[in-house]
Amino acid sequence: MLELTIEKLIQGGLGLSRRPDGKVCFVEGVLPQEKCKVVVTAEKKDFSKGVAKEIIEKSPYRVTPLCKCYGRCGGCSLQHIDFLQQIKYLEEIERDNFKRLSKEELPSDFQIVYGDPWHYRNRARVIYDERKKGFAFRQSKSNSTTVFETCPILTEDLNRFLDGPIKDFCKRNKVKELNVFDNGNGHISYYYRGMPKIEIEKNSTTQVKILDKVVKTDASVFFQSNLGLLPHLVEHIYTAIDTAISEGYACNQWLIDLFSGVGFFAAMLQDKFEKITTVEENPHCLKHAAENTSAHNISGKAEKWLKEKVIDIPAVLIVDPPRTGLPQDALCAIEKSSVKFLIYVSCNPITLARDYKQLKEAGFKLKTAKGFAFYPQTPHLEMVFTLYR
Repeated sequence: MLELTIEKLIQGGLGLSRRPDGKVCFVEGVLPQEKCKVVVTAEKKDFSKGVAKEIIEKSPYRVTPLCKCYGRCGGCSLQHIDFLQQIKYLEEIERDNFKRLSKEELPSDFQIVYGDPWHYRNRARVIYDERKKGFAFRQSKSNSTTVFETCPILTEDLNRFLDGPIKDFCKRNKVKELNVFDNGNGHISYYYRGMPKIEIEKNSTTQVKILDKVVKTDASVFFQSNLGLLPHLVEHIYTAIDTAISEGYACNQWLIDLFSGVGFFAAMLQDKFEKITTVEENPHCLKHAAENTSAHNISGKAEKWLKEKVIDIPAVLIVDPPRTGLPQDALCAIEKSSVKFLIYVSCNPITLARDYKQLKEAGFKLKTAKGFAFYPQTPHLEMVFTLYR
């Protein structure tokens, strides 16, 4: 066991400390400036990992976790930190990441938008534990599960639903995993693997109202998990596009929405553009996109379409790639295209900073940067960059 002092938090919410021999040790469950006794759990060539077993000197921002499962469930890892301080640490982490990876500072007005820290999550995947006759989440870095009675980050309606007849349904039908979705208007939809088609139409499909738009989706596909914060993201993008058009570095002729999912952004933005194209490879998402938008919906890989398509007018491009970021083919295609204005929505600030570095070399400049804390009590952060050239 080592006695270490935590210097700062890094991506993922781990604490960075240095052992007496100078080797870096990343520690779970700590805050900056805390002195703690750490058990080393993994040794690598250049660093080690550990878990704090005793906090000798506590940070004033340490709080008692609200959840009884905290530390076992893999869903949250920052409940021991005061929420407003979580936001400050996230900003510090992202400023540090961006400077280190892109060799540039985030704008001075960069800030993180946040909402309710509890009962915000409207979508989840839960595991039915037949032995304990309850729902569970997977533990961190493990296939083991932790059964919960109520979850403080799930919406109140989801908690009530999971404590109801759905338990007996899962037992009778031998359902092992269940996707649940609260549409924010009193309707809970659900999906499980092997669900009959007629039941999908009845119990999995749903619709969500964001601002003045209604978007259809279902519990089997990706959709943002914090409906309370989603309007703020959309309004930020509205403002960015209106500003870009008024200042002359974008036009309203064509919007291209890559990795478009159910066509959410296309649905939100279709009143602003003469022509919209969405590109998505998931057939279930494409079905909803056809219902949600009047766009030309393309089935296929975003990078393949972008590489093969000649974009000969200064289209506005919005991308929302997976955590791995933009594929190299997509980055090269954007570089060679006529796109002058790009909105990059990212669920991984590390790959965003990496991709920005290449986009900057292609002539793009960072216009605005904003963070959205869609997942309070966790280190995950959504980021939106607007870039022009």
